[in-house]
Amino acid sequence: MPLLYANTLCSKSAQAPTEGSLLQAAPRSLPVPWDPAPGAHYNSSFLGSSRRQKAGSSCLGWKLVPATEEGQGPFPRATQPQRRGLPLASTRPAPASSRGSPGPAPPLAAARGGLQLPKRPAAALGHMVLGVRARYRRGLPGGSAMGQRVPGVPWAVAFLALLALRGAAAAAPNFVLVLADDLGFGDLGSYGHPSSATPHLDWMASRGLRFTDFYSSSSVCSPSRAALLTGRFQMRSGVYPGVFSPGSRGGLPLSEVTIAEVLKAAGYATAMVGKWHLGLGMNASFLPIHQGFDHFLGVPYSHDQGPCQNLTCFPPDIKCFGTCDQGVVPVPLLWNQSIVQQPVSFPDLVPLYNKFSRNFIADCARQGIPFLLYYASHHTHYPQFASQEYTGQSQRGPFGDALAEFDGSVGQLLQALKDNGLANTTLVFFTSDNGPSTLRMARGGSSGLLKCGKGTTYEGGMREPAVAYWPGRITPGERVTHELASTLDVLPTLTALAGAALPKVALDGYDLSPVLFGSGKSPRQTMFFFPPSPDPLHGPFAVRFGKYKAHYFTQGSLHSDTTPDEACHGLTPLTPHLPPLLFDLESDPAENYDLLQSGVGPELLQVLKEIQLHKVLFEQRMEFGESQIRKGRDPALQPCCVPNCTPKPSCCHCS
Repeated sequence: MPLLYANTLCSKSAQAPTEGSLLQAAPRSLPVPWDPAPGAHYNSSFLGSSRRQKAGSSCLGWKLVPATEEGQGPFPRATQPQRRGLPLASTRPAPASSRGSPGPAPPLAAARGGLQLPKRPAAALGHMVLGVRARYRRGLPGGSAMGQRVPGVPWAVAFLALLALRGAAAAAPNFVLVLADDLGFGDLGSYGHPSSATPHLDWMASRGLRFTDFYSSSSVCSPSRAALLTGRFQMRSGVYPGVFSPGSRGGLPLSEVTIAEVLKAAGYATAMVGKWHLGLGMNASFLPIHQGFDHFLGVPYSHDQGPCQNLTCFPPDIKCFGTCDQGVVPVPLLWNQSIVQQPVSFPDLVPLYNKFSRNFIADCARQGIPFLLYYASHHTHYPQFASQEYTGQSQRGPFGDALAEFDGSVGQLLQALKDNGLANTTLVFFTSDNGPSTLRMARGGSSGLLKCGKGTTYEGGMREPAVAYWPGRITPGERVTHELASTLDVLPTLTALAGAALPKVALDGYDLSPVLFGSGKSPRQTMFFFPPSPDPLHGPFAVRFGKYKAHYFTQGSLHSDTTPDEACHGLTPLTPHLPPLLFDLESDPAENYDLLQSGVGPELLQVLKEIQLHKVLFEQRMEFGESQIRKGRDPALQPCCVPNCTPKPSCCHCS
């Protein structure tokens, strides 16, 4: 069947496409040259909108493509899961009758000379911010667009209301949340590494607020990211045990409320670039565009979860070190929920992310819309990669090159904010998802003086570098805080700064504003350390209260193999401790000297009683949700840009 094209532009009276065809809004010009090859598949949602546009509404245009059978496309089709428990009605999805199930994805964007992003996202990439712009124009009763008369409301009143809404939006701060991958506490120059080239992160630290006691909620990827976005321990959302795979049936439940949804309900534009790793599921229903993000450019899981032995990680043709996961599809690059490249071209990836991020910031600045940009880097996770600009430039070899490229991305984000006059109205917050994978030795990162690394509940697994930078609010001058803080605190803090409403669910985080903007004490006095495979029987393996940390259980991890300390190794079994191991982290951050080795005095006995009380109270409040990862895997859920090709998974290539 040949493709049918409607008028490029349509008005209110334009007729919507006929039922039975997949819909895709066609921009005036496509910045990425989609090649409609025979048998090519298109997504029913253009650039992330998961809803069909209703007949009679204004639009850029319709492009009709042949309807396909159920199950075709890179993501199997299924009923869209319903999101529950959102704090505001405006954050709920439209009724099922008005939502189009995401259909088959578009073909690979075979951009000659590399993928091209537009100079302005809203103008060139299918008006990617059109939905955001339209949403803020619908600030009047009845959701009418600006310029339409609202029945029963005087125009002057409506106009003043619109000005008030725009004034409130202009006063709202912007947020750039930067997350590194497997970056250790000792990997940055500002945290003591003698040969790391991280000038932009170090400059942020020198002009902002550097944390010395900042923790992730988990020592592995998926759980830590779930907690970061929801402000809730990963057990509540069921993101355990371990991490999601390319064919996982589960994902971050749509009933969970992310920081993107909270801010979107408050009038923010939201975008994410980089590593998601919180599930795809049937119909790609767990991707960021279904979790509050208007736009997503990135990889749906970890970039080592696909064959990499023949891929180029460093130009001109240095192959990736190792073999990564085998027997799964090559790692794809997604635009919202459409595959645009498979396997991803590692040397070209970060420049693409940076260009998208700069354009998103510039477009939001031009429109006066507050925004959240979640930049979840792949660096410095194994296998390391970098673009031409950073290859062979670091004293730390491939790991250092990857770290330098990550630092360069931070520099570009800071420059984009400055160029668009947003530096003084934007909070930039940087941290890492978990500790370094010391299994990889020099290619795995450094915990500095901390014990062990990724996969463990020792300090090296969960204590992370963190920097808050906001020239307009955070007083510059080598500020360092030793107050306790966590990724769990990001959602409550940003929500408070935006003047938004907190989700009506149990939260495990606190508003860190007193720490950010003064010398106030942190409301967080405890931190609970769970292993990658938590369970209610064992509860938290360790508890930090003030400067003290008590280990009730310890266990090694394969991620922390090869270190001289055997307590870190994967073959070190689960070991209970009664009484617990007790460390003073102010005088002994490396957890070398158990305070109870020489007996328990009155002071330490009181400390143990207080820690035990906090542990018991916390365990009483903690509810374990249904495990999403134990829902298992289905190879048919792995994304493939050539849905019906054989043999799978090796045939899933679009270059």
